[in-house]
Formats: sequence, C-alpha cells, structure tokens
Amino acid sequence: MAAEPTDLDETRDRDDARGLDDLRDRARRWLDDDPDPASRDELQAVLDGLPGSAPELADRFAGPLTFGTAGLRGPLRAGPNGMNLAVVTQAAAGLVAWLAAQDATGPLVVGYDARHGSREFAERTAQVATGAGRAALLLPRPLPTPVLAYAVRQLDAAAGVMVTASHNPPQDNGYKVYLGAQLGGELGAGAQIVPPADTGIEAAIRAVGPLADVPLGPAGQVVGDDLVVSYVDRAAAVVDPAGARRLKVAYTPLHGVGAAVLTAAFARAGFGIPGVVPDQAVPDPDFPTVSFPNPEEPGAIDRLVGLARRTDADLAIANDPDADRCAVAVRDGGAAGVAGTTGANGSGGWRMLRGDEVGVLLADHLMRRGVQGLYATTIVSSSLLRAMCAARGLPYDETLTGFKWIVRAGGGSAPLVYGYEEALGYCVAPEHVRDKDGITAALTVAELAAGLKAQGRTLTDRLDELAAEFGVHHTDQLSVRVDDLRIIADTMARVRAATPTTLLGQPVTEARDLLPEADVVILRNEAARVVIRPSGTEPKLKAYLEVVEPVADGDVPAARSRAAAALAALRAEIAAALGV
Repeated sequence: MAAEPTDLDETRDRDDARGLDDLRDRARRWLDDDPDPASRDELQAVLDGLPGSAPELADRFAGPLTFGTAGLRGPLRAGPNGMNLAVVTQAAAGLVAWLAAQDATGPLVVGYDARHGSREFAERTAQVATGAGRAALLLPRPLPTPVLAYAVRQLDAAAGVMVTASHNPPQDNGYKVYLGAQLGGELGAGAQIVPPADTGIEAAIRAVGPLADVPLGPAGQVVGDDLVVSYVDRAAAVVDPAGARRLKVAYTPLHGVGAAVLTAAFARAGFGIPGVVPDQAVPDPDFPTVSFPNPEEPGAIDRLVGLARRTDADLAIANDPDADRCAVAVRDGGAAGVAGTTGANGSGGWRMLRGDEVGVLLADHLMRRGVQGLYATTIVSSSLLRAMCAARGLPYDETLTGFKWIVRAGGGSAPLVYGYEEALGYCVAPEHVRDKDGITAALTVAELAAGLKAQGRTLTDRLDELAAEFGVHHTDQLSVRVDDLRIIADTMARVRAATPTTLLGQPVTEARDLLPEADVVILRNEAARVVIRPSGTEPKLKAYLEVVEPVADGDVPAARSRAAAALAALRAEIAAALGV
C-alpha cells in the first residue's frame, strides 16, 4: 500500500513547481530576445519537452558564461550558459561599451577559426562594433590565433577578438579578447586580458539591455592577405638565416587552421615543406579522426606518427586546431611507443616530447644563440628553466598559469625574450606575437633539430646533455576530467582540509595555498614538487608532478630510470590524496 503524502512532500512539490515555472519564464524571456531563429527553435524544443527536459533546461540557465582564461568558452547551444549568437552579441556589445568607457581609440580586429559558428560569431562581433561607431577589421579567412594576436599589434587596434575554442571538443566554441597598446601597456600590447580588464568587461556585458536595442552596422572591413604575408615573413625571420635547413618534417594541424600558414612559414624560412597528414590537413569542425582534438590526448597524434614512420621523417610536429600550441614527437630507440598514443602508429620507437622537454630545449637553443633577456615559465612547469638561468646568469621569472601572465613576467624589469608553459605553449619571439605561437615554435624546433642533425645528433641527445648538467627533471601530470564542476571544488577543499604531510616518504617542507589570488596548492620537499589546481579552460582537475634526480658518473639512463620510478610512486600518492 502506497504511503500517504506528507506535508513535507507537498511542500517540495510546490517548490519544484514554482522552480519550474520560474525556469520556464526565464527561458521564454530569452526566446523573445534571441536574434537567431535556429537557436530559438532549439530552445523551444527543450521547452516543449518539459517537465522531462527540466534538467537540461536548468543546465542551460544555470548561469551566464563568464570570462575565464581571457574570455568565454562553452558548448554551442541556446541559452545563457552556452555559446550562441545571443551570447556573442551581448559579449561584443559589452566589450565595445567598455572600450568606449576607457576612451580607447582604434579599430576592433576580429579573427576566427573553422569551428561551427566561428565565422558567424566573428561577423556579428564586427557588426556590433561598427553599429557603435567603432571601425572593425575582419581577418580574411579562418586563421591561427597567433595571427590575430599579431594583427592587434600590427594594426594598432584598440582590442582584438579571436573566436575559437582552441583544442576543446567539437561541440564547443569560445571568444578570446586581446588588448592593444593603449590599454595593455608595453607588456600587454597584443596580449590576452588580465584583471581588472576582465571584470570590467564582464560588468559591461551584464549591463547590456535587450539585444533588439543593440545597433548593428556592416560586418567591418576585411583585411587583405598582406597581413598574413607579413605574419609569415616575420615568423620566418625568427630563425637564423644561416642555420642548417636539411630536415624532413611530418606535420598535422589536427583538422584545424594551421596547415597553410605553417607550410608557408617553413617555405619562407628555407625549410622543405612538411608532409601533412592527408586526412587531417583540411579544416573540419567535426574533427572526425580524433576523439579529442588536443595533441596531448591519447591517440591524437597516431596518424602523425604513422606518416613520420612511412616517410622516414626526422621530426614530427602537431599544432592544436587554432595553432597556438605545438607538439613535437621524435624517434627514440628506447621508447616502446609514443607517449599518449594508441594503436599501431603508437609503436616503432617514436615518442612525443613533454611540454617541459620542448620548453627547455627551446630555451637552451635561444641561450646558445646568445639571446639575452628574461626567460619565464609558470608555477606548474619544470624547475629546470630556473636552474638553467641561474647557472648562465640570465634573469628568470615564474608566473601563474596562462600566457596572459607569462608575457607580463618580470613586470618590465628586463625584456621578455622567451616564455613557455608545459601545456605545449611557447613564445619564442614576444616582439612578434605576445602570446603562445605554435607556428614560430615549430620553426624554432626545426631550426634546432636541423642544426643537431648536421652534427649527427638529435633532440634527445641534447636533452641528455641538459640532464647530465642539471639532473633529470622528470615531470608528469595527473589529470581528472569531470562532468560536474562541483567535484573539482570538493576535491580542492578536501586537499586543503587534509593536506599531505609527506612526499615520497619525506616531510613536506613547503606547503603554499595561493588563495585568493589563484585556486592552487603547492607542495614541495627536496625529493619532489606537486602543484594542484583546476584547469582554466577545461572541466579538469590537474596535479603537476616533478622529481629531480641527480646524474652520477654521467649515467643519464640510470638517473632517468630512478626518476621514472620515483614519479610513478609520487603519482600513486597524489592520486590517493585526491581520491581518484
């Protein structure tokens, strides 16, 4: 016999009904203001599915997308908690209003990649700018993010917008904002926004009224191809014109927008044109050959490695879809396969270098070329760059994660000449692009590899040299993807409440909590270092691990073996502490 409903049950039912009515009213108000018929139909279908579709509707209205790492990023869907024409119109109107309030002069330059909706979002942004009386310059076609960052400086823009979700899944898109010299200052000219600009823009976005009242003008002036040619020329000039050029490179843009610009830059610099993975060469917003379009993800570079093996390449390079990151894979006779790959292409003695390995290789190369100035990385990257700078008498700084901080490293105490982050981001020419740039990074890696090849040596040989001099700095990452962001918050709270007191059996000598500046916990002792933080761009919790193993009697392989064992033990410790 069924239980009689209680007063508490009836109260809950009334509350649920009121909550659903409120949600329905919010959705209807959004529908009335949405300028896109397609997204209106999409949202109406969700409304028609009530009450069964209530959880989905609640998620779409859980809150507006907010500015995270330099801008907006989210799934393509109707409602305030998604990327759609209404959200983009509001964001553009807020940005333009904020620029006007800062008395910033100059155009708004807008770039876009080949993702679903990118061109439409870029054109709407330009229309909002011209409707407000500000000139808008639209890049001529889908192009890498570094080209947009370059254009902001080159065109003396008040600001720039890049419509991209970088290496996120195909159902996502995003909106990154860069400031020109007037508002960004010397260090931030052409760089991603930082506080208080982000909070100011966010407030201006929330102050935008009905979208029907946002005036729209023409979709701006399309910039000529001479800008792209200029970027390619400047990128090619990053490498030494007298350096070696004999190198066979395999390359993939991972269905993104990097191929045309990278191959042009290689040709302009005097390298042979890289062989491109055929079924990943053309931009495709569905990324059909990869489960996740990030070179760091398992299986993502399988086809690249297959091409490198078939063509007997010296080097394999991958860009992420907007080509601001650069991954490098090398032959490695001691490797059982390629780190982070699966399947047949993951064998044959190739491995992908970690971001920290590429980062220190590039830094060492620039130092050997005599490049003087500030070298910088982040708190989650290897400590090897710090040791290199100390030994060679060069200024060094480390920042919070993200290139918006790296390019502002040192506060102007010395000119920044190089910055990197372990997540495959490298800035080898800050005067060219003040952001990570996968094109110039690829060129510089190729220059280094070609020079070593001419001496009968490889990138792994150079890594062994650095290890012999500074010790093996072995890094890894423990990354946990979640569907519910509350899991990340709960885990960070648990780490703070029960912070590990030992690492690898030794007492923790330094425990730093960077709140409120950043949601980061750092643990360190003589044996190891651990940095725990949420990702700024993806629904992930990340723990960055490092052990340093001295090299005895020049025996680098033995030191690497000890470091690998120590890192495996550290990984298990931290996984247990995080409850994953």
